[in-house]
Amino acid sequence: MAKWVYMFTEGNATMRNLLGGKGANLAEMTSLGLPVPQGFTITTEACTQYYEDGRTINDEIMDQIMDAVTKMEAITEKKFGDKENPLLVSVRSGARASMPGMMDTILNLGLNEDVVEVLADRSGNPRWAWDCYRRFIQMYSDVVMEVGKKYFEELIDKMKEEKGVKQDVELTAQDLKALAGQFKAEYKEKIGKDFPSDPKEQLMGAIKAVFRSWDNPRANVYRRDNDIPYSWGTAVNVQSMAFGNMGDDCGTGVAFTRDPATGENGLFGEFLTNAQGEDVVAGVRTPMHISEMEQKFPEAFVQFKKVCETLENHYRDMQDMEFTVEHGKLYMLQTRNGKRTAQAALKIACDLVDEGMRTEEEAVAMIDPRNLDTLLHPQFDAAALKAATPMGKGLGASPGAACGKVVFTAEDAVEWAARGEKVVLVRLETSPEDITGMKSSQGILTVLTQPLLRVVWVHAVYPDAATSLWTRRTRNSRLQEKSSTREIPSRLMVRQVISTTESFLPLTLRLPESSEESWHGQTNTEHLRSVQTQTHRQTLRKPASLAQRVSAFAVQSTCSSRKTESLHSAR
Repeated sequence: MAKWVYMFTEGNATMRNLLGGKGANLAEMTSLGLPVPQGFTITTEACTQYYEDGRTINDEIMDQIMDAVTKMEAITEKKFGDKENPLLVSVRSGARASMPGMMDTILNLGLNEDVVEVLADRSGNPRWAWDCYRRFIQMYSDVVMEVGKKYFEELIDKMKEEKGVKQDVELTAQDLKALAGQFKAEYKEKIGKDFPSDPKEQLMGAIKAVFRSWDNPRANVYRRDNDIPYSWGTAVNVQSMAFGNMGDDCGTGVAFTRDPATGENGLFGEFLTNAQGEDVVAGVRTPMHISEMEQKFPEAFVQFKKVCETLENHYRDMQDMEFTVEHGKLYMLQTRNGKRTAQAALKIACDLVDEGMRTEEEAVAMIDPRNLDTLLHPQFDAAALKAATPMGKGLGASPGAACGKVVFTAEDAVEWAARGEKVVLVRLETSPEDITGMKSSQGILTVLTQPLLRVVWVHAVYPDAATSLWTRRTRNSRLQEKSSTREIPSRLMVRQVISTTESFLPLTLRLPESSEESWHGQTNTEHLRSVQTQTHRQTLRKPASLAQRVSAFAVQSTCSSRKTESLHSAR
């Protein structure tokens, strides 16, 4: 009988193809003795089987999932739907290739009207219990049943307006209980049946949603543009909950072991007290810099720094991590090799060689030449920019400059770009659903403060999406979502956005003659890696300056890009 489900204690980092990146890394962190909430991973092969079976989960896979649930209940000493000690879990996708943002996480799964009352009584914190429940209803409705999150956001905004508050955290337990009721009514109106109360029914719905997400439009766009085969499938990770929203001695955050924008060695990230994971990436509240965690939770921060050092030394690369602090105790929820800008990729590769963590050949292979195109993005004329009067200021999150007509939806961005218009996508805040619009836009501007981790992600995983990306430090503005034809002249742009160092020099590129014969028998990626290693084995060696190294890699990037375009044309 095939094995479709693995407990975290049964896997390791070498099983990435089977467990997906997230599942393999959770298993690896478990084997390293790090504080990981336990759970299990449903394999990528189960996803493939799901599609082969006509988008159904067969009995064999179902039985193994239920067995894993029983094992997790024994490990945690909690049970689904229990009136004494209920088990709550998170459900996340995890393909073998990193596809951040392709499937939103579902938190607090296992809650119902009975369980939420148990949690309120046992914890003595009814506000936390009802906050978890209203979050779960919203996430499950949005991710599993595809009821737009905007309907629930409107109810939240209406509640805050009625109560005269501005932040979600200012709502009381009774307010949140009322919201949960409104959310369930909204669900029934849109779906035509009651919100599910059986935890195992909730779990199976979430697992199927993860499998379905592998074939959704944004996933297909991402895979096509990043050479990820459809046949790989995605794994599903079911993990016991750690709560960052139980009070001021709790929190959650995301962090990199190095700056993903510049490559500087040092912790970079964001943190929120009394919050759950989606609060950090959603931009609903302005997060604190990761360094402020030291004052809030000194013991957990010391432990977190040790964990960061352990993970970077173990994986020999910059790590992107998610974590939660529950009553001062640290829990690691995820780690992966972090996305980074082209500039950061170059610096990190050079530094890892200098630190003895990578060989020169390994460091060269770490650089994706396609991302280096961002170093050549257009810039505003420095003199004209200096003479201009800014209409506002924002946080620059990618290199380059942009000019175009304002549009307010991703759909309009795609439609207008298709007819030859240059557009700037303006959003209250961006989300993964906007990815096609990002790709079609010259630039992106958000009204609410976007977490820098997200905008770095956008630029790192989609370097061709937009020439420039800004986020404004404005929190009370609201945009009416309709298109505008007002042209944005360069003199009115927020400011020049440059993610380069002063040592960068102008590059003069001369493309060598090349033969398409060398492409036979190799994939795009294999060919690019081969040419990189052969051509630039010496580029990481001292005393070459960073600018010289950038120049060498940028030349190779352009050459490789031209070859890729030629290959696609031939096909």
